[in-house]
Amino acid sequence: MSKKIAVLTGAGISTSAGIPDFRGPDGVWTKHPEQMSVYDIDAFMSDQEEREYSWRWQKESPVWNAQPGVAHKALVKLEQAGLLSLLATQNFDALHEKAGNSSDVIVNLHGSIGTSHCLRCGAEYDTAAIMGRLDEEPDPHCHRRLPYKSNMTCGGILKTDVVYFGEALPEGAMEKSMRLASSADEFWVIGSTLEVYPAASLVPVAAQAGVPITIMNMGRTQYDSLARTLITEPIQDALPRLVENTIASA
Repeated sequence: MSKKIAVLTGAGISTSAGIPDFRGPDGVWTKHPEQMSVYDIDAFMSDQEEREYSWRWQKESPVWNAQPGVAHKALVKLEQAGLLSLLATQNFDALHEKAGNSSDVIVNLHGSIGTSHCLRCGAEYDTAAIMGRLDEEPDPHCHRRLPYKSNMTCGGILKTDVVYFGEALPEGAMEKSMRLASSADEFWVIGSTLEVYPAASLVPVAAQAGVPITIMNMGRTQYDSLARTLITEPIQDALPRLVENTIASA
C-alpha cells in the first residue's frame, strides 16, 4: 500500500511564486497595518467605501494575478503519484487549484479568493467575473433573480470566499484536516510560521498521533522540536527535491 502524506502550506510556498506574505518582516501588514481593514468583516458590511476599497485592493493585489510556482507544481506531482491525502492551506490565493491539485485533497482553511458568494441568498460567483466588472460596479451586489420574490433581483452584498477577520473558518475544514493529518504516514509543513491558530494546532495533533513531521520553513517555528526533519533551504528548491525523493522511494 502506498503511503499517505498530509501537507499544510503557508505563505512561504507562495512567496516563492512572488506573493509577499502578510506577517513576515517585509509583510504587507507589517509595513502597512492600516490595510488589515481590507479583510475586516464588520468594516466590510457596514461601510460602502470600505467595501469598494477592499475590492479594489484585492484586484490590484499580487495575490490576484499570481501564478503557481515550481513548489506548487511539485505538490501536484505528489497527488498524481497517489501519495497526497491532504493539502490543507492557510493561503487564500487559489494557487493550489491553479497548479492542478484537486478539490478532493485541498482544504482552504482561510477560504479562497477564487470564488465569491452573496451574503443574502448564498449564490456563488466566480471572482474573476466580478473583478472584470469592477469599474462598472465598484460595490458588487447580487444579480440573481429570485423566483419566490416575483423574479426580483436579490441585491445582496457580494464577498470573496476569503475568511475575513471576525468570521469563522469554513465549516468542517479543521475537523477534516485534523482527521487526515493524524491518520497520515507523514505530515509536512511547508512555509508556515505556525503562529496562526487553529491551523498551527495540526502539528501537535499529528505529533500526538505519532505521525513523523517534516517542517520546511526559512525561519524557526514554535513546533520545530516536534519535527523529525527540519529543512531551511528555499522552498522552490527543497520541495521539488523532497517530492521527487518521496515518489522514488515509494
